[in-house]
Amino acid sequence: MKKPTVVLGLGNPLMADEGIGIHLVNCLSELSEKFPHVDFIDAGTGGLSLLHYFEGRQKAVIIDCAEMGAEPGAVRKFRPDQVESIKKLTHYSLHEQDLIKIIEMARKLNQCPPELIIFGVQPEMVSLEQQISSVLVERMDEYITLISREL
Repeated sequence: MKKPTVVLGLGNPLMADEGIGIHLVNCLSELSEKFPHVDFIDAGTGGLSLLHYFEGRQKAVIIDCAEMGAEPGAVRKFRPDQVESIKKLTHYSLHEQDLIKIIEMARKLNQCPPELIIFGVQPEMVSLEQQISSVLVERMDEYITLISREL
């Protein structure tokens, strides 16, 4: 049975900081006893599967790498209507989609949760590498605290 809140970690862990959402959702899932009303899901590169994760939820929190023109490691919380997608597809995944377009589709299909929050983390590097940058690693506790407050 689905819990009322879902936290989705997005990203490609083979592309350095692009995998931050997955790293964070894995860390948060270790705290799941503090959040019995929350499902923590590694949603990979997302795609249309996000529609299934949204359906029947009251709240969704999405964590993803986001190019925001900020200093590397910066984190911002926003709603989908506060952002304009300028996503450039990397073409490293057949499942890759534009997150904002998926959210719009979920709304049209009446599958979007009433509350949807996105946490974007500014990458330092996006390259073929399995490690996230030290700048992001040093701020992991900050990210986890911020997202935990939202839950």
